[in-house]
Amino acid sequence: MMTAKRITDEVALWNAFRGGDHDAFTLIYRSYVNLLYNYSTSITQDRELIKDCLHDLFVELWKNHQNLGETTSIRYYLMASIKRKLVRHLETQQRQTLHHEGYYVENPDFVGSHENRLVAFEEEQKFNHVLNESFRFLTKRQREALSLKFFHDMDTDQISNKMNINPQSVYNLIFGALKTLKQHIGAEQIAFA
Repeated sequence: MMTAKRITDEVALWNAFRGGDHDAFTLIYRSYVNLLYNYSTSITQDRELIKDCLHDLFVELWKNHQNLGETTSIRYYLMASIKRKLVRHLETQQRQTLHHEGYYVENPDFVGSHENRLVAFEEEQKFNHVLNESFRFLTKRQREALSLKFFHDMDTDQISNKMNINPQSVYNLIFGALKTLKQHIGAEQIAFA
């Protein structure tokens, strides 16, 4: 629980910053930037986006310091601000991705520029890296079942015979593996959306 003195100190620090005190701004930055960075990683794993948003947040705070409202908790004010900023960026990225995907579906003959192909190649490389990293979360049996199914094009009965297990176990292994991959890749894909 926060004491009255702590609240007063925090209010005084915030008000000094709002009044244009650069030392107060610097103290706020140094006190909260690491906390905000760590908090942001719970929203997205895109480290560059986090750094950009943190930079933008503090630039905007200083630029608009005279117009900011009062707060009794700098921490929660900043956490809410960085969350809004990250969510806006992620939503914009998602809309752009959907727009681009729609364009390619509508224009299948479109041949992108060298730069577009390079970006697509880099995104594919990133996705492949994430996929490969995700395989470490699978058991040896799950990796074997997935390999036989998707890389060796075997059906359930063939996999069952090869692994000496019943067909239901094959389904369970593959379903469990895909669920694990989806969870891991889903969390990482925000960065590549």
